Amino acid sequence: MKPAREVDEFRTALRALLMTPLMGRGHEALPAVRRQAEPLRAWFQRETGWPLVVERDGARLYKRPADTLDATRGLPGFDRRRCVLLCLACAVLERAEAQISLHQLGERLLREAAAPELKARRFRFALDSPTERRELVAVCKALMGLGVLERVAGDEQGYVATQGQGDALYDVRRRALASLLAAARGPSTWPAEAAPVSLAERLAALTAEPGVDSEDGRRHALRHGLARRLLDDPVLYLEDLDAAERAYFMNQRGVMAARLAEATGLAVEHRAEGSALTDTDALLSDIALPDEGTEAHATLLVAGWLAARLRGGQPHSAVAEVAAFIAAMRERHGRYWRKSAREAGGEHELAAIALARLAELALLQRDGDAVLARPALARYAVEGAE
Repeated sequence: MKPAREVDEFRTALRALLMTPLMGRGHEALPAVRRQAEPLRAWFQRETGWPLVVERDGARLYKRPADTLDATRGLPGFDRRRCVLLCLACAVLERAEAQISLHQLGERLLREAAAPELKARRFRFALDSPTERRELVAVCKALMGLGVLERVAGDEQGYVATQGQGDALYDVRRRALASLLAAARGPSTWPAEAAPVSLAERLAALTAEPGVDSEDGRRHALRHGLARRLLDDPVLYLEDLDAAERAYFMNQRGVMAARLAEATGLAVEHRAEGSALTDTDALLSDIALPDEGTEAHATLLVAGWLAARLRGGQPHSAVAEVAAFIAAMRERHGRYWRKSAREAGGEHELAAIALARLAELALLQRDGDAVLARPALARYAVEGAE
């Protein structure tokens, strides 16, 4: 039996990797990850099939989501345009020296953005306006957060405010850059005539893992896919599984979830609609509910209202109804909200934010202006919300 200290360190390192799969040299958990590297590699390979690479200056857990088309994933505040800019910036950095300035990155990114393929798709990036310069800065800050760039001098805000006259200097962390793409196959390995075309095809091709032709191999693939959903998704709904996945999960979910929970310290919750691993300390999530602030308060109120409707047999709502509910709650709670949220029309912004957060937590689905509450939302109730 392992000493308690070693068990605790393993759990700490595992949880840290789940939250920060691309871990830089400054991360406080990296020493524990390095000490526990071998058991961590074995655990992830056995339970999820996710490869783990641990080096002196960092670690990379190649997490691949079970659902590559989940639109709620991604960097906060990054739409498709910013994702394109992020990819172009990485292409620039791949060919850059050990250091690069913000001004140099912007100039080289302009040349990448002028590619005929992007022009044909009506993509334009010119750095002519503060908005476009803020987009570049947002990309740089995202890369700093991922450990790809490290600022050594200067200030990004000056670059935005002075029409590109200010500047900042960065070190380029090549190991982190090379580890950024968590793909099973590099996109440059396809011949041009055989390359996938649509976004869905490209994502599927990037993350496709070697096929299995044995019964044991198929069981491993099923178990890995379900474990990934339990560890990486807020809720695993049975209705989202195909017939083979559902049959395997219903037979194995007790043992599987208990094993994952023991290693991670998460709590298991099984219901008729599905299962979830939850963190009672509210630390192993990038979205908290409840949380502090106007948007978080409005989100919790909306969750309680939609949950009450769901329990009453009304799972369907409209965005306009959600906004009207928030407007009514403003009369009761507005004195605690920020000024702009108390103004007429502010309910529409709060409704959009609340619904986006609840969708990211798999508590509802959106289809245009239609809102469908999902079963896990029924767990929420807010005293005094009505």
